[in-house]
Amino acid sequence: MIDPMLDPVLLKSFVAVVESGSFTRAGDRVHLSQSTVSQHLRRLEEQLGSELLDRSGRYVVTTESGARLLVHARRLLALMEDAVAELREGQVQGEIQLGVPEDFAADLLTPVLAAFARDNPAIRLEVSSGLSNTLWQQFCAGSYDLVLVKQRQGHTVGDAAWPEPLAWLDSREHPTWQRDILPLVVFPVGGLYRDEMIHALESSGRRWRIGYSSASLASVRSAVASGLGISLLPARLALSGHRQLTDEDGFAALPPLELVLHTRQEAAQRVRDLAQRLRTLCDAVMQPEPRG
Repeated sequence: MIDPMLDPVLLKSFVAVVESGSFTRAGDRVHLSQSTVSQHLRRLEEQLGSELLDRSGRYVVTTESGARLLVHARRLLALMEDAVAELREGQVQGEIQLGVPEDFAADLLTPVLAAFARDNPAIRLEVSSGLSNTLWQQFCAGSYDLVLVKQRQGHTVGDAAWPEPLAWLDSREHPTWQRDILPLVVFPVGGLYRDEMIHALESSGRRWRIGYSSASLASVRSAVASGLGISLLPARLALSGHRQLTDEDGFAALPPLELVLHTRQEAAQRVRDLAQRLRTLCDAVMQPEPRG
């Protein structure tokens, strides 16, 4: 014999009758007709094989079996209400696709994103990091709602732009800048810092070779500090194990790049809210003050 499954609709009618003392009032409470509520109670009693209500008096009251069922019915209905509420609270009401350079993808950005997520629990964040050239192309193709990208000054106009001063960096303990064939620590092909560095060295007639290549900013900085070669990076990313090379060493200062924020014109308000938080972050991190 298959055990009967309790129908929450029948339980809801049962609880309404008990709490109101009347089939008519119960019908008003659950927005059903009196006859429908009566049918629900008959079906429930048939399922359980037990009389649940005493209808003989002026008010409808529970039998002993009905009183025991009432405890479980209230608990089951409350659990179902809790489940529905929890699922609705957790429903994703939108998502934001964000692209950022790697030097903004870790310690700088995550506290800002965490605060945004706490304030907007129904919004899913999809964050990707990579080379700025790739991020820009993907943004133009519609892959992102907003991006932070590095570029040469004035290349594109965004919502805001911040100068990014560059520095030639070498190892403080194991310098390599005086070698005849200069070893370079670089990002993969297409990286803006790599392109700027090689162009400057070619223009000065300096011989060079690739000593170390990595897509990881942490690896590039560590490789420079360990003496695998020099690199061109944002000045703010210099470590204690780095030595900044100057004109006196034969490395002329290069024009700063830009960090630019781009947001889609048709962006939803949630995207614009995140964009404003990114602007505040960049105002604090990048110097001097932004323009745009």
